[in-house]
Amino acid sequence: MRFGAAVLRTATGPFALEEVVLAAGPAADEVLVRIAGCGMCRTDLAVRRPGSRSPLPAVLGHEGAGVVAATGGPHTGLTEGDRVVLSFDSCGNCPSCLAAAPAHCDAFAPLNLFGGRTGGTTRFTDATGEALAPRWFGQSAFAQYAVVPARNAVRVDPALPVELLGPLGCGFLTGAGAVLHTFAAGPGDTLAVFGAGAVGLAAVMAATAAGAVTVAVDRHPRRLALAERYGAVPLSASTPDLPGRIRSLLGGARYALDTTASPRLINDALRALRPTGHLGLVARLHTALPLEPGTLDRGRRISHVCEGDAVPGLLIPRLIGLWRAGRFPFDELIRTYPLADVNEAERDCEAGRVVKPVLIP
Repeated sequence: MRFGAAVLRTATGPFALEEVVLAAGPAADEVLVRIAGCGMCRTDLAVRRPGSRSPLPAVLGHEGAGVVAATGGPHTGLTEGDRVVLSFDSCGNCPSCLAAAPAHCDAFAPLNLFGGRTGGTTRFTDATGEALAPRWFGQSAFAQYAVVPARNAVRVDPALPVELLGPLGCGFLTGAGAVLHTFAAGPGDTLAVFGAGAVGLAAVMAATAAGAVTVAVDRHPRRLALAERYGAVPLSASTPDLPGRIRSLLGGARYALDTTASPRLINDALRALRPTGHLGLVARLHTALPLEPGTLDRGRRISHVCEGDAVPGLLIPRLIGLWRAGRFPFDELIRTYPLADVNEAERDCEAGRVVKPVLIP
């Protein structure tokens, strides 16, 4: 099968729209999905970072959504014509997966970040026969089609605008999941969100929906204005004595979510917590994290939040329900681009001109 896809060949080069070849159809536990839209996530762009172990050339894209075009067998639970949102890959069999924690799957890195596929089979090439990384986050959805494990395809109502739903599978899932699942925040809880990008704004929306009182910290006025629009008190990252200001507004944050990976802001987040407070770290740290004395005293704790610590098949329908009720307006953060304009979408994302680009094949 031949179809168009955006291929990234080198860490410093542009995406190129190319014809790619899928040598075989879906296996018994897989489905072929015609992609209607795919969000661009900063994790896609992290393959450009020096030291990345993600193989190139590759078709990236892991916030896909579309229509099931074929199934590999009768036990996928899906049928041709189903609308689906795609999320991350997992093995389904390790202790984490069996404990409903697929984001912490023992095989998460090889399946999602290293281009892996169970069994290591190569079946995805460019038009000349050169092998491409077989499946990015179980999807490689910067393309017209993707073969995905049925396990990470979540069926949705066909009446929904499926081309806009892909970011619910990762970026928005992560921010909202941190609030609703990791923290289980509820009415009267207090939350400080550091970084008002796609993940942070999803966290703000979810916190507002849950009845929590929220402060959002960022250095971009436009993003702070969006955070305020969705219910948070906006604070510049350069605010003098930022932790003290947050404590005065919230009486101490019960929860804090950092999406910046900035050691300074992480320490500010810890200092803003009330006793027994919980800080969740979303972004992977690439430097040492020196903690200031006393920041972990009095029961304060840190954990890493991956994919919202969520089960996508449970959280994605919940977020859609909140959106339908007008309480999670994630679509307002989206700007669509034709797949051929993938490089423009990347530039706009990196420059902060758009919160969440979505590529339409």
